Amino acid sequence: MAKNRSELVAEVAEKAGTTQTAVNGVLDALFDVFSSSVKSGEKITIPGWLAVERTERAARTGRNPQTGETIQIAAGHSVKLTAGSKLKAAASK
Repeated sequence: MAKNRSELVAEVAEKAGTTQTAVNGVLDALFDVFSSSVKSGEKITIPGWLAVERTERAARTGRNPQTGETIQIAAGHSVKLTAGSKLKAAASK
């Protein structure tokens, strides 16, 4: 089972007693802050729930799965999400 964005927005709006439009605006703003923070290399931490940070990936050698040819993969960045204690506890119940 998975929830899509519209289901999430509807549920949050109902629990918060607000409109879905307001919740959509808050989510858009939240994701904008996440994007700009990760882009600039800042770590976002919501204690007990999650942490989001940009990580570095070193250059490495890989293989083309179709031809078996060795290729060089450039260094880059990735995003790491870490679950907090409250989120881990909710998952184990």
